Parts: sequence; structure tokens; C-alpha cells
Amino acid sequence: MEKKRVAVPLVCHGHSRPVVDLYYSPVTPDGFFLISASKDSTPMLRNGETGDWVGTFDGHKGAVWSCCLDTNALRAASGSADFTAKIWDALTGSELHSFEHKHIVRACAFSEDTNFLLTGGVEKVLRIYDLNRPDAPPREVDKSPGSIRTVAWLHSDQTILSSCTDLGGVRLWDVRTGNIERTLETKLPVTSAEVSQDGRYITTADGFSVKFWDANHFGLVKSYDMPCTVESASLEPKYGVKFVAGGEDMWIRVFDFHTGEEIACNKGHHGPVHCVRFSPGGETYASGSEDGTIRIWQTGSLTHEDNNEAMTTNGSIGKVKVSAEEVSRKIEGFHIADEANAIEKENLGDA
Repeated sequence: MEKKRVAVPLVCHGHSRPVVDLYYSPVTPDGFFLISASKDSTPMLRNGETGDWVGTFDGHKGAVWSCCLDTNALRAASGSADFTAKIWDALTGSELHSFEHKHIVRACAFSEDTNFLLTGGVEKVLRIYDLNRPDAPPREVDKSPGSIRTVAWLHSDQTILSSCTDLGGVRLWDVRTGNIERTLETKLPVTSAEVSQDGRYITTADGFSVKFWDANHFGLVKSYDMPCTVESASLEPKYGVKFVAGGEDMWIRVFDFHTGEEIACNKGHHGPVHCVRFSPGGETYASGSEDGTIRIWQTGSLTHEDNNEAMTTNGSIGKVKVSAEEVSRKIEGFHIADEANAIEKENLGDA
């Protein structure tokens, strides 16, 4: 019987309370970046490859439930229990704009063209802010049947996806009309909804199942029962042969996309897993937990068959290398990232 190799993740300390959302930027000329949201009110930016702390966005006065980066990783956004969504300069850490809401903001997402920010939350209202005119009133779509948990853009910003905290299903909205065009039915509330990098699939986690939907024709492609209640799932972006899921049992499981067979089970977190996300190249995936840590796991090498298929389809496989100098250039002037704060955050994470 073959002995399974134990995966040893990179452990990223710094948050003093649970990590509830993670988001990877696409690959930029400076590499790729990882932003995390936590109940400690301070979103953090990291080098996506090494997990090294870059800086902390300081300004929220309540738990931060959602975070994201724009396409070029030049701006960050966050949604908070302090009734605001904020836009940040990801190079300097400074706050660019704060959008006031009337209740908790649970979700936020930059449009693909980076001109708009979408928010949703307890108010049951989707808001679209024009970032070229941040002082202008947002467009509001107030027909959500429940408190909004997740949001995303798809179809080149022509469609909006949302799920609710207390109702099953994923709703797909026509941006032009503001109407729900279709609902992807699930029995339990969808706690995680991700549009694949190639725009082909919508990956959802709803209680004891992970589902994959055709993002263009909206049919259910695959549905797999999970061994525990899962809160988040993510599809490997480059080849689409694996997916990861994490939830209440504190483990991160890797599955075969085509068969649903469990490939690996990674143990290390000391609390339920709230979010899992693949890096843009698929070499690693990150998990955020109730224990306040982020762990970055190696995907593991592709099988010979997968490798041949991927080579045929995509050409040579390359890994993005990010030098310390490149990262330093990107974060130069990040005004709150001094060494003493970094050490203090590390200590808080260990507590």
C-alpha cells in the first residue's frame, strides 16, 4: 500500500481573529498577490507565491467580511460590518474611498474592466459604484429575496451572480435590466460561489455538496456530496482537473473534478475552514480558518496523463517567479508596513 505524503503548508500568521475571505489577484508584471479579510477589521495583502506579508489596510471599525483585488492588483476593496465598503491603493495602503451603506456589507467584487465595484449585504440590495465617479450615487438593485452572502461578475460584466445567507440558490442578474434572469437551484444556502478563470464554470458550495454549473448555459454539470459541511470550494484554474473544499471539520480536501474521488486530505488548521482559493496558476491553494491563520498548500504534481493533456492544450507549463526586488518595487511606500508592526502581527497570530 502506497504511503501518502503529508503536505506541509506555508503558515501565514498576522490576523488576530478568524479569516473569513481570501482572494488572489491575476498574475501581474510584479507577480500575484493574496488579500485576506478577517473579523479583526484589518484586511492584509501578501505575496501570493511566498505568503510574505506586504501590508495591512487600516481603517475599518468592524469585522471585514469580504475582500478583492482589481485585475492589475493596483486597488483593493473590502466590505465590512461597519456599514462601509472601502477602496484602497494596493501600492501604498492608503484609503481611496469609503462607500457608506445602511447595514453590514458581506460581499464585494470589482468588475472585469475594473471600472465598477459591486457590493451586497444584509440590506438585500446590490449596489454598483462607478469608480470613475466615486462621489456619484450608486446604481441600486433592490430585488434580492434575502440577505446577500456572495457576489461575482461574469459574461464580460453583463451578468451579476449573487447568493443569499438564508435562502438556497444562486441568482443571475441581467446588468442592463436589473432583473433576475435565472436561478440555479440548491437546497441549502450557497456560502461560496466562484466563476472559473476561463469563464466556463460556476463552482458553488452549499452545505454537504459542491456543484459545478455551466456558466454559459446554466445547466448542472457535476454535483458531489462532501464528507462534512463545507463552506468554500475552488476549482483548479489552469487545467480544471482538481478542486479543493474546506469546512467545519478543519480539513482541506482535494478531489478529482471528473470523478469526485478524494485525492488528498490536508490537516493543520485548528478551527473550521471558512475559505479556500486556488492561486491563478494552480500551483498552490490557500485556506483561511477560524484559527486566524492562512495556510498555503502545494497542489502537487499533475499525473503523467494530466500533464500530457495540459501540455497539448496549453503549451509549456511555466511557473511565475517573483523576485524580492520586484515585490519591493510594488510595495514601496506602503505607509503602514513597518517592521515593528509586522512582528507584532506575527505575535498576535501565535496567541
